[in-house]
Amino acid sequence: MEAALLTGLVVFVLASFVGFELINKVPPTLHTPLMSGANAISGIAVVGAMLIAGSKEWNITVILGLVAVVFATINVVGGFLVTDRMLQMFKKKEVKA
Repeated sequence: MEAALLTGLVVFVLASFVGFELINKVPPTLHTPLMSGANAISGIAVVGAMLIAGSKEWNITVILGLVAVVFATINVVGGFLVTDRMLQMFKKKEVKA
């Protein structure tokens, strides 16, 4: 059990460092397409978390699944709001006559 926990922790820390480095190296022009891709991945996480949280008996797995649904939903909605705001910056301003 301790070996599996240690392995999971090492993978999590390495993934965090790699993710941080990748995000920092992305040019600003690619942030909008990456946000759209991240929103799609988060949408898949919402579906998976709902499947886990859908059990009839309450246990730690169902509670963690419910928390995952809430956080993934916040991530998806926030991602779409940020993406929409970024796209609004590229629209041409309408001149009122």
